[in-house]
Amino acid sequence: MKMFATERRNEILKILQEKQRLTVKDLSSKIGVSEATLRTDLNKMEMEGLLTRTHGGAILNDYIDYETSFSAREKKNKSEKIKIAEKAFTFVEEKQCILLDASSTALEFARFLKDQQVRLTVVTSGLQTALELKDNFNITVILIGGVVTTGSSSVEGTLGLSILNNVNIDIMFTSANGFVVETGLTDFNLYEVELKKEMVKKANNVIALIDKSKIGTSSSALFAYTEEIDTIITDQPIGNDINRKLSELSIRVIDASS
Repeated sequence: MKMFATERRNEILKILQEKQRLTVKDLSSKIGVSEATLRTDLNKMEMEGLLTRTHGGAILNDYIDYETSFSAREKKNKSEKIKIAEKAFTFVEEKQCILLDASSTALEFARFLKDQQVRLTVVTSGLQTALELKDNFNITVILIGGVVTTGSSSVEGTLGLSILNNVNIDIMFTSANGFVVETGLTDFNLYEVELKKEMVKKANNVIALIDKSKIGTSSSALFAYTEEIDTIITDQPIGNDINRKLSELSIRVIDASS
């Protein structure tokens, strides 16, 4: 069966996610498409910032310039994440039910929350996030079930989504590997992204916690369109052009440094 270009490129990203690097020859045998067609696909995907062409193949951008283990991500821009977490808390109200993804920024937010005297229900796909909050008697923690991601601290897949049908999510706090106004929030793990898409749909309010280094960059897969975001909290002022575009979409931008 003939594959459309979008289907081919999604398949390429899935294979890259598993292998991190590939050759055109191997890819041709896996997908059943000519090497010439695949070279065109890879060139276009490189222009979109999704991968980097190598001699005879390609490599995932996130694999090149970014350590993908959770411990590495956790240490990156830590002070910025702390500022963002403190600002995010100003949106939290007594007795709310909030949703935290498995990002390192959400983990930093959980570390801040665990010392606060506020009654909350926290639903999360992050293993470490759940462990951080377990000793605060005012916080009820609900962990979404699924497959534990290798080298990470997250749950992936949609096995535990039924939990979200039984709770009313006031706010989802989520982070991303990249954000582009024209598209939205993107992340690295294609399987975790599927869960995050469903989490976004279940939330009444979506707040993106992203430091400025993520703005204007794109990762492997989209999990939230820009229009689905209500508020963005970042660590420093962003460009006037981006601010204007977000304002036109009625998306509030909060500078945690102010």
